[in-house]
Amino acid sequence: MPNKNFFWSPICSLILCVAATAQTVKIDDLLTKELATLVTTYKSLHANPELSGREEKTAALVAKELRSLGYEVTERIGKYDAPGMAGYGVVALMKNGAGPTVLVRADMDGLPVEEKTGLPYASKVKTKNDAGQDVNVMHACGHDVHVASLLTTAKLLAQMKDQWKGTLMLVAQPAEETVMGAKAMVSDGLYTRFPKPDYLLGLHAMGGTAGTVGYASGYFMASADMVDITVRGIGGHGSRPEATKDPVVIAAQIILALQTIISRENSPLDPAVVTVGAIHGGTKHNIIPDDVHLQLTVRTYKSEVRKNVLAAIERIAKGVALTAGVPANLAPIIKVGAVNAPATYNNPALTARLGSVLEKTLGTNNVTKVPPVMGSEDFGYFGLDDNQIPGFYFYVGVYSPAQVAESLKTGTQLPSNHSSLFAPPDPEPTLRTAVKAMTAVVLDVMKK
Repeated sequence: MPNKNFFWSPICSLILCVAATAQTVKIDDLLTKELATLVTTYKSLHANPELSGREEKTAALVAKELRSLGYEVTERIGKYDAPGMAGYGVVALMKNGAGPTVLVRADMDGLPVEEKTGLPYASKVKTKNDAGQDVNVMHACGHDVHVASLLTTAKLLAQMKDQWKGTLMLVAQPAEETVMGAKAMVSDGLYTRFPKPDYLLGLHAMGGTAGTVGYASGYFMASADMVDITVRGIGGHGSRPEATKDPVVIAAQIILALQTIISRENSPLDPAVVTVGAIHGGTKHNIIPDDVHLQLTVRTYKSEVRKNVLAAIERIAKGVALTAGVPANLAPIIKVGAVNAPATYNNPALTARLGSVLEKTLGTNNVTKVPPVMGSEDFGYFGLDDNQIPGFYFYVGVYSPAQVAESLKTGTQLPSNHSSLFAPPDPEPTLRTAVKAMTAVVLDVMKK
């Protein structure tokens, strides 16, 4: 007897294809009606950025808009290790029967950057930072795109409740740029005060072509650790180095020796970066100082690689000082910062599923598998240790096809995230793609 599935499968495929097409058409129709408001909201957010930990007005806007759409909204979520910091995280829930809980995240904070895009809605915001210094503020990393698209995605999903089931959990996160906000929200009971999600979804505006998205399966972005090394010695007169233990020379040797961690201790199949970003020491030409300070950033994917690299940094720093004759009581002091970012990991099974959804929604030519990067962000905190909660994170392009083509032709790099020139020159195609893509993947993981 013939296998029934042999005859049934093509019919099922056709039905699913028609359903997917109808869904995409509905998303397009609803999105077209909201596009003008979406762009207006984006421009307002772009012109009014707030620094990390100070997202009071942005959070209030998000809360107000989501309440008006029928979401259950809770504000001021975030418990920081740093004293005096207020939590401006927002959680909005929409319950629609039995089904999965899906967390969709957007980060809200801007950067201390003076905007030089020349856009008519460019930020002119100035404020004081935590050190009391006057700084300009700019949405130089696309978080305005993230917030605006979250609000419109929320509206579309509220209008399409007949096509999904479960609990939709929208999170507006503060302090991503300082990689403190996600941890602060989790520490403030994100998964005890609210349902623990079954899936995590997020996006990021990046310097690709507007209208396109990119993603990677598995590790997508690296973890980040800040390491401070105080190299101690015995100072003295520059004319008598033999009477000293020169921490400047020792620091220089440590910097060079640290590079062997990547080249000789770490597998080339496990990406890692150790960069010394700053060195401070000494006051005058002819004075050998008592100490020198090094500031490092460490990027890894796997937790075991991170552990090994951090241990190697301490061993090398202390070993170099020992060979220079520095007494044990003056061994280097190594401090790993309490603020760090875990790796961003795209669950392979979920990624394969949602990558296919993106191709059906946007067209295969507009969806690209991109290589992972060593940049970092704190989205991974929401997945908890060992990526317990499956997540999917993707990039959304911002530049016009003509700009990208010209960049490829001339070799001139387009402005990257954190540049004073970074912003979609025409926000509409970027915003449309962000909303359309996120709405489609949410509907897939919550489909009836």
